[in-house]
Amino acid sequence: MRFSYRIDDDVELSLAEVRHAEEVYQLVKDNYDYLRQWLPWLDEDYALEHARDVIKQNLLNLSENKGFSMRILFQKRMAGNISYNFIDWRHRRTEIGYWLAAPFQGKGIMTKACRALIDNAFHEMKLNRVEICCVVENKRSRMIPERLGFTLEGVLRQGEWLHDSFHDLAVYSTLASEWRDKDSPSKTR
Repeated sequence: MRFSYRIDDDVELSLAEVRHAEEVYQLVKDNYDYLRQWLPWLDEDYALEHARDVIKQNLLNLSENKGFSMRILFQKRMAGNISYNFIDWRHRRTEIGYWLAAPFQGKGIMTKACRALIDNAFHEMKLNRVEICCVVENKRSRMIPERLGFTLEGVLRQGEWLHDSFHDLAVYSTLASEWRDKDSPSKTR
C-alpha cells in the first residue's frame, strides 16, 4: 500500500512501511538523546526490530481502521513521524501524536503536518474531536496545539510514565465546529 500527501514544496507525509524501518531506526538513533526526553517508548535497548514492529503494528491499525502513522519528509528526507494514535469511531474522535528530529525543528514542519491531519480528520473522516497530549515540560511540543488554536482542557496529573518517573500531561483539543470557524486553515499551508 502506498499513501502520501504533499503539503507544500518542502513537506510531505508518507505512509510508514516496513521497508522504511531502517530509515526510521537511524533517524531515532541519531536523535536518541533529544527524543528520549519525551518519548516513553524509546528505551535504551531500542533496535531496528523495534522500528519494524511499530511499523507493522501501525499498518495493522490502518487495516483495522483504528489509526495510522506517517513519516514526515522535509525536502525528501525523513524528519519525524505523525500519527492518529487511535480513532474512536463511536465518539468520532482521535488523538494525534508526533515527534520531530532536532535538526528539523523551528521550520514550521510539525505545525503543517498537524494541520494536514486535523483537516483530514474533520473533512474526510468526519470526526468531531481531535486531541493532542503533551508532557507539560515539553514546551516545543505544546506550542503546536497552541499555535493551531486548540483549547487547553487541563492537566492529567502524572498521566505518563517517562522512563523513570511520572510526568503531567497537558490535554488539548479542538472540535470540528471550531476548526471550520477558523480563518481557512488550508490557506496557511
